Amino acid sequence: MPDAKSVQKIEKRIFHKTGKAIQEFGMISNGDKILVAVSGGKDSWVLLYVLNELKKRAPVNFELIAVNIDQGYQGFRQDLIEEYINKSGITQKMEFFDIASLVDEKIQDGSVPCSLCSRLRRGALYGAAKKLGCTKIALGHHQDDFIETLLLNTFFIGTLAAMAPVLKPDEENCHVIRPLVYVSESDIKIYTKAKNFPVVCCECPLMCGESMHVDHKRRYIKKLLLQLEKEIPDIKNSILASLGNIKGSHLLDKNIFDFLNLNPPRPKEKSSPIVDNILSSFDGLL
Repeated sequence: MPDAKSVQKIEKRIFHKTGKAIQEFGMISNGDKILVAVSGGKDSWVLLYVLNELKKRAPVNFELIAVNIDQGYQGFRQDLIEEYINKSGITQKMEFFDIASLVDEKIQDGSVPCSLCSRLRRGALYGAAKKLGCTKIALGHHQDDFIETLLLNTFFIGTLAAMAPVLKPDEENCHVIRPLVYVSESDIKIYTKAKNFPVVCCECPLMCGESMHVDHKRRYIKKLLLQLEKEIPDIKNSILASLGNIKGSHLLDKNIFDFLNLNPPRPKEKSSPIVDNILSSFDGLL
């Protein structure tokens, strides 16, 4: 475990990078009611904590509602999540959606249910957001998730895409935001231990304990990145930066660049004045 000074440095880095993402992508607006998806995992605990600290100091007013979904797997300790959030004073809503039974009905023997489980869980979150009148759903995807998704899509699907930092799904009234896009998984792991967040597993037999399943393609990408980091220590930051530094004329997508007329892409829009102060607010937090 790092010493107190190292943890403080990591904490400041997490706050700064989260504030930067919120500012650059206009994730939070005045009057927002944000559903924070708290799975009980390390990423969602860090997300909830950081957003709650921002709420206390931000130049815009917004609400947070922490929502956890019991997916129906035996042994899931939703009570530990509820107890911790109660102590923090954050508004919360505990939900139940029997994803386990639905997955058992739909998945054939030997199949990996993670994709279906994720879609069902996301649908449950949209339903909760609608019921609670939320304008945003905050998810805990971090830098490594974006990079791994980019490489998975590039290597195995033939699409140059990662995740959307801000997304408005079709037929949904709320936006999805991912404020931890610039935060590394390694910092999240250390900070979770330092803050003693109560990490709770969903108890899916493929995702918890020693038998934890990771899709073999994603496992390959993780292993590849670890190997590359040994030779290129800053490779993850470089890959993530490339997602925001696209040269349309040097790709092959005719929807991005008009090759027939050699027209460049439209200029970037300026950020909203409402969010311009959020980054400086985060810098003064520690």
